[in-house]
Amino acid sequence: MDIQKQPELLQARLVSLDAFRGFTMILLVSGGFGIRYLTDYPGMGFIARQLTHHQWNGLYFWDLIQPFFMFIVGVAMPFSFAKRWERGETWNQTLLHVVRRSVTLFFLGVILHCSYSDKLVWELWNVLTQLSFTYLIAFLFMRKSIRTQIIISLAILLANYLMYRFIPLPGVTDPWMKDHNLGAFMDKILMGKINPGGGWVTINFIGSTAHTMWGVVAGLVLKSSREEKEKIKLLVIGGIIGVVLGLALDPITPIIKRICTSSFIIISGGFSLLALALFYWIVDVKGYKKWTWFLVVVGMNPIFIYMFSNLLGSWLRNFVGIFTMPFLGPLGEPGNFIHQNLVLLVYWYLAYWLYKRKIVIRV
Repeated sequence: MDIQKQPELLQARLVSLDAFRGFTMILLVSGGFGIRYLTDYPGMGFIARQLTHHQWNGLYFWDLIQPFFMFIVGVAMPFSFAKRWERGETWNQTLLHVVRRSVTLFFLGVILHCSYSDKLVWELWNVLTQLSFTYLIAFLFMRKSIRTQIIISLAILLANYLMYRFIPLPGVTDPWMKDHNLGAFMDKILMGKINPGGGWVTINFIGSTAHTMWGVVAGLVLKSSREEKEKIKLLVIGGIIGVVLGLALDPITPIIKRICTSSFIIISGGFSLLALALFYWIVDVKGYKKWTWFLVVVGMNPIFIYMFSNLLGSWLRNFVGIFTMPFLGPLGEPGNFIHQNLVLLVYWYLAYWLYKRKIVIRV
């Protein structure tokens, strides 16, 4: 990890991107502001369910959080690498940086799974492990034209679909069946096991590569000299196409987040584009920036927040609970909701401490 303390890191940033990133990370570490605890509370069932993962074929809002994360990384790439190239860094030097970062992300992802166990484990389902592949692949193509990048991303999704649909597997008649599909088969080869109960698979990074590539495309659009209205128009049109096409493909390749089917990647990519367009319009075009401060504080240090929440999140919730749950516990679900948001405030203050000191922790 690289801890940087430089004023220029906090200057000339796309505020809407930091706000979008902060929004995503805050949702992630807070479990959707704790609303999921209100599933059985009168009038809150539908909203609470939206902040959980769909069991299999379907889509809840919570299923968009990881795509947002992968997409946002891509959006930032044209801006961050442009600065490197402006400083005179060569392509090979940048490639070496990307490879090192990808390797670091991979091992951080593996290490995080060890934190859930009392022994060393070899598991590749973590989002950082997935990102280590998508980040590298997106970089290799980011100097191609926007049209070429889109074609390549769609070719990847087509290949993903064809592999699931037509690679014969012993005893498998339905390529989209939980724990009995190509992804589960590959996990048995790579790790000697499948994801217990969840159905997540390692080769999700193949489809998710499109998320990061589309993020790069969106970043190139925002970085271009186009008028703001034109940028928003392109993002919205792309987003609508993604949502409509993803829904239309559901009968052919079902929308399943846990194995990242092509239809899921497309519809979630569409929502990612629409979310970015909304943040960009409100924050950078309309100029409503003051309200984003709470989000930006977290958006500046996403790796720190993600690592802390995975390594020490349970400890932090229990520690805060020592002081809160004697009062909140008797309230039941509303008490858990309040407790979760108090924990969120601790996360936010940790990010704020870094923000005030202009410290950005990078991989």
